[in-house]
Parts: sequence; structure tokens; C-alpha cells
Amino acid sequence: MKLKLKIWRQPNNESKGKMINYDIDNVSPDMSFLEMMDMLNENLINKGEDPVAFDHDCREGICGMCSMFINGEPHGPDRLITTCQLHMRKFKDGDTIIIEPFRANAFPVIKDLVVDRSSFDRIQQAGGFISINTSGNTQDANTIPVDKYDADKAFDAATCIGCGACVASCKNASAMLFVSAKVSQFSLLPQGKVEARDRVLNMVNQMDEEGFGNCTNTGACEVECPKGISLENIARMNREYLWSSIKG
Repeated sequence: MKLKLKIWRQPNNESKGKMINYDIDNVSPDMSFLEMMDMLNENLINKGEDPVAFDHDCREGICGMCSMFINGEPHGPDRLITTCQLHMRKFKDGDTIIIEPFRANAFPVIKDLVVDRSSFDRIQQAGGFISINTSGNTQDANTIPVDKYDADKAFDAATCIGCGACVASCKNASAMLFVSAKVSQFSLLPQGKVEARDRVLNMVNQMDEEGFGNCTNTGACEVECPKGISLENIARMNREYLWSSIKG
């Protein structure tokens, strides 16, 4: 296939960026999107030009680093996949593909398609953990009864990979789906009950401090999430937050 790429290029956070056009051919439909980007960068390097900076790591759909806004959609025109799992068969010969970074005030651009998502790290550090002292007399986790329904819901929430597609797809750049998944992951299990009140308050407060927008129940986050995280988690987090606020 022969394709025309319109890619956002931005040298650093202080510089203004702009869209640059690139032509690429001999693209196999069996290539992944990142392999196509690798081919483009190889061509640019051979010409002595600066390659396009983009995030990637495992390329197996489990790390969430390969965050690109492709033709107006986080991770591109497919569902329940990350960019690294998107294949070029989703495009046609002669197509124009627009590639941008995830855009949010809380995700400042580092270079080209790479954004700083350390705000997610700080939200998790605010409470996305269990700090119960497990030294000495510890109870085997397998002896703690957990309802099958709760266990399944907690597992579903835990599949969130923190890629930021929810933020990128939201008109308000809200991180509610991400935060609610991390809150639900623990609030549904007995091990997480001990710190449940502080956890939800601290994580929501940190989310607000990072500058993410509010949720207005549009639902784009669930649609674009590569792991299919449910909006039910946002409702659960809102209940937890209200209860914790009242209890003080």
C-alpha cells in the first residue's frame, strides 16, 4: 500500500508544533501500525532527517505506552486494542492517516507523539496501593472469602493499563475512568477495605490537582478504552467518594 501520513511534529514542550506530510509505500497489510512507523523512521534516518518520536515498549497490548491519536481516535479505528495491535489492513491503499499525540493539559507533549503521563503515576501514588503491614502473622490470601461477583469485577477493573485513551477521547480530558478503575480494583476486595476511605479521597483530590477535567457522562472513554473498562466503575467511585466525604 501507498499511504500519506500527516504527523504532528514538535521538537519539545516549549516549541510550537505543526503537522508534517510524509509519503510511504510498500506497506504490507499484515504490518502493525508501529511497524509502519518503524519503516517511516528508517526512511527518515536514511535521509538524514529526525525520526518521529513515539512511545512503545512491549508491543503486546499490555503496557499502554503506544498511545497515538489516529484519525481522530485514540489507538485508531478499531476496538479493544492498543496502537501496537492495530494492523495496516484497517486502512486502504491511498489513504491519508492523521497521527497526533494524546492531547490534554495534564499530558504535556515531550516530543512529537510522546506525552508526559506521569500525572497518572502521581494519582496512583496518592492511594492506589495497599499498605497493610504483612510482616509476622500473615493470613493466606486464599483463606479470605471473596464473592465471585466481586472478584470478577475487581479483576475487570485491574485490567486498566493506564494508557490514557480515556483522557484523550473525553471532551473534558477527564481521568475519571482511569481513577475509578484503580479505586474499584481495591474497594471490591476485603484487602482494600481498610484504607478505602482515604484512598478514594486522596486519589480524586490528586486527579483534580493534576488538572484533569470533570466527567459529564458522555461515555467516549468506555468506547475507546482498549480494555473495555466499564462506566460502572465511575458510579462506584462516586458512591465511595460521597460516603467517604460524609464520614470524614
